[in-house]
Amino acid sequence: MEDMSSPNNGTAARETVVEIHSVCLPPKRTAFQKLKKRVADVFFPDDPLERFRNQAWGNRVILGLQSLFPIFTWGSQYDLKLFRSDIVAGLTIASLAIPQGISYAKLANLPPIIGLCKLGFVIDFLSKATLVGFTAGAAVIVSLQQLKGLLGIVHFTGKMQFIPVMSSVINNRSESMRKPKLFWISAASPLASVVISTLLVYLIRSKTHSISFIGHLPKGLNPTSSNMLYFSGTHLALAIKTGIITGILSLTEGIAVGRTFASLKNYQVNGNKEMMAIGSFSRSAVSYNAGAKTAVSNIVMASAVLVTLLFLMPLFYYTPNLILAAIILTAVIGLIDYQAAYKLWKVDKFDFFTCMCSFFGVLFVSVPLGLAIAVGVSILKILLHVTRPNTLEFGNIHGTQIYQSLERYREASRIPGFLILAVESPIYFVNSTYLQERILRWTREEENRIKENNDSTLKCIILDMTAVSSIDTSGLEAVFELRRRLEKQSLQLVLVNPVGSVMEKLHKSKIIEKLGLSGLYLTVGEAVDDLSSTWKAHGQP
Repeated sequence: MEDMSSPNNGTAARETVVEIHSVCLPPKRTAFQKLKKRVADVFFPDDPLERFRNQAWGNRVILGLQSLFPIFTWGSQYDLKLFRSDIVAGLTIASLAIPQGISYAKLANLPPIIGLCKLGFVIDFLSKATLVGFTAGAAVIVSLQQLKGLLGIVHFTGKMQFIPVMSSVINNRSESMRKPKLFWISAASPLASVVISTLLVYLIRSKTHSISFIGHLPKGLNPTSSNMLYFSGTHLALAIKTGIITGILSLTEGIAVGRTFASLKNYQVNGNKEMMAIGSFSRSAVSYNAGAKTAVSNIVMASAVLVTLLFLMPLFYYTPNLILAAIILTAVIGLIDYQAAYKLWKVDKFDFFTCMCSFFGVLFVSVPLGLAIAVGVSILKILLHVTRPNTLEFGNIHGTQIYQSLERYREASRIPGFLILAVESPIYFVNSTYLQERILRWTREEENRIKENNDSTLKCIILDMTAVSSIDTSGLEAVFELRRRLEKQSLQLVLVNPVGSVMEKLHKSKIIEKLGLSGLYLTVGEAVDDLSSTWKAHGQP
């Protein structure tokens, strides 16, 4: 048996490899077939039609109804035990939704009843770092804005920046209530806070002239707003663009949130169904924590809100605005995710920088500009990754056919006569020139190292393209130009393991023919073994 502990094991192992596998072309497909597959992969990764295949028409109708309306799937197994959990969860959500709905409407300077008719916030789902910073900054700004209601200040700034808000609080501190007794009422239980504070204000209404409350709220549902739709005018294009962008962002966030709860309950989410109905993130969290089992909890919640709209709205007449401000505070303070920011700092300093740009931009400049700054930094990060992709130098791990980064693996060593490089990104027009120059720089540095150490002469540059998922015409030209420049230096360029689409484009551009049989291999190990054997057969050192 061969002794694998010898320091020359790597060479011995390579010499035993005799079988060389050829790199195959992908199967031929028409342009329409490629486009069809690409569209299917982008929009339908889960193949929604798979369950309908080989089914009778009756079963297809049933499966279609189950896909559109999940209640047809679990409705037959629904029982009283599930209903008990759902009714408790539904009432719990309603107890939070009613006061928070009024509070959020006040926050947006809308009539309070609107808060109960449209419950739900749309969150811009950007990068994780941008979202953490933006949410935290917005939470602080919203919290500061509630000082008006909590302190009873009448003349308060309408600006959202940190400095104007704090200046307004300091300059108008004389207007603040000297004894804001209701300030300390906890808003952890929103409905209880609203009920208790409303009763207190009602009972002592003759002595509470300094306390601001909601006032009259009309009963019933809002009339239809179809007459407010305008399909002409100067703002139509902006409205369409905003609606499309908001819809895409809402769908993205809805899928992400759905998968989060799916992982907690160990079930699978069909992302395409999120386009049919999008729910609220905060309500989903409350529903989960309240122990909801099915969508019946939403029916219970909606019924409770409907009853409130139809019959109970006058009861909120004496609800103090400071309680609504406290409810908003308790809701937004929890949005400041310190742990997520700390994790960003530990994992990726650039992401943390993006987070801080978003946070301080929102806090000190404005919400739109703060978000724009964070988006700009995120785009800069993407451009840096795309235009300046990472390249690595590989070496062989002794006794194996494994080639890994020399920087990461100390036991990996260079192969005499070879410079093995790996590209870790697609090759496009934005990075093709950089990659070409970077590889030539690797070559110069390797030749200088060889001269200093009196090592074997460099003969071959092996380019591992396993991580190159795509290449365009500029990338192909860069590969061809790189080969030409290396040939002038009497160096051979070898490509290893190009993936399907890359291999197809290399073949169509005739680059493979120019590289020859010894210019394309399936693995780095096979390339090293075959070329070493060829040089040895020709008497080259």
